[in-house]
Amino acid sequence: MKIVLAPDSFKGSLAADRVCAALEGGLRRALPNAEIVKRPMADGGEGTLDAVVTALAASGGARRKQALVKNAAGQSAEAAYALIKHGIYEAAVIEVAQVVGIEDAHNMAVPVGERSSYGVGELIRLLLAEGIRHFFVGLGGTCTNDGGAGLLAALGVKFTGTFRREIAPSPNGLAKLISVDVTGLDARLAECEITLLSDVNNPLVGECGATAIFGRQKGVAAHEISNVDAVIDAYADRLEAALQRHAKAKPGAGAAGGLGYALQLLGARFESGAHTVARLIGLADACNGADWLITGEGRSDAQTLLGKTPFAAAQIARENGNAWLKATLISGGVDAASLEALNPVFNGGCFSIVPGPMALDQAIIRAPELLSNAAEQLARLLVGNAPEPVTTNT
Repeated sequence: MKIVLAPDSFKGSLAADRVCAALEGGLRRALPNAEIVKRPMADGGEGTLDAVVTALAASGGARRKQALVKNAAGQSAEAAYALIKHGIYEAAVIEVAQVVGIEDAHNMAVPVGERSSYGVGELIRLLLAEGIRHFFVGLGGTCTNDGGAGLLAALGVKFTGTFRREIAPSPNGLAKLISVDVTGLDARLAECEITLLSDVNNPLVGECGATAIFGRQKGVAAHEISNVDAVIDAYADRLEAALQRHAKAKPGAGAAGGLGYALQLLGARFESGAHTVARLIGLADACNGADWLITGEGRSDAQTLLGKTPFAAAQIARENGNAWLKATLISGGVDAASLEALNPVFNGGCFSIVPGPMALDQAIIRAPELLSNAAEQLARLLVGNAPEPVTTNT
């Protein structure tokens, strides 16, 4: 039997590779001789870099590296990225959460109005200097809400206020914006192919925009949302007039606090993060000849079907596995009301790892054990339902 493990991380509990390890431990107790292929997944947010490096490093197809850039608070910090083989080119994989991540206490120590995505632009500029012209940029898990102004400033755009004084490329600074000068924008960007990875398709501004939907979790007070959104809107109008390009309404412009917007202005292509990660890590090839795919995430509901990692994994498995391939969803929690929608996608069933009433903190702590137990019991059920071998008399 060939089993492919392709889960996302269980956010706040386990990284995707540890989810794979826990699942494998349980499966081995019931199916010791199975061929188990691990392909930890991500959707462009946290864990994207680890997923790509884990899948490609063994074959020499990925190198994890570090660069010293500014974090969201303007302090020097080391950020991880990867260089991978991509056809005949070398490409960079950037996870913006490595630079301006919302889980980083140093980033969150300053008010959201003072945070900037400058360090993401710094990292791109460093890679341009190394000759890199192909980029995969994972958007997600960020603490910034600057519309990508910081990134653009690092790449040569100048933002000025009264008396042509440069202003900080942050929400507070952009409130003083009068003019935008794009003449210094790094010319090497015209030679680049940039692919954005995200499952967020919001526009930049408005009631479905970056600030309205994601601002609160980053620290924008409820009574300030409309003001901050207006500042970002005015900034985008001036920037688009200077560049003679438009991206405010494009799907994904609101991803990562507007980094999706700034990068699309630079010519980036927006793609489903989970599907692109799957392509980079070779999930389709892994599913060839497979009998069982197991995927999962921290919590599954109807939102899972909007391009999240388990949905992408099940789609790819169905397209590339054998005729009997089953796709099973094993998550921390599964919304019972969503089962009718989930079942046609996960033909191998949808299961929660929690066996009964349990406090959330206990479920998080015991996640490896719970995952292993769930995988073992499902494997025993599979073995129990397997047909008896046919023997003939000779």
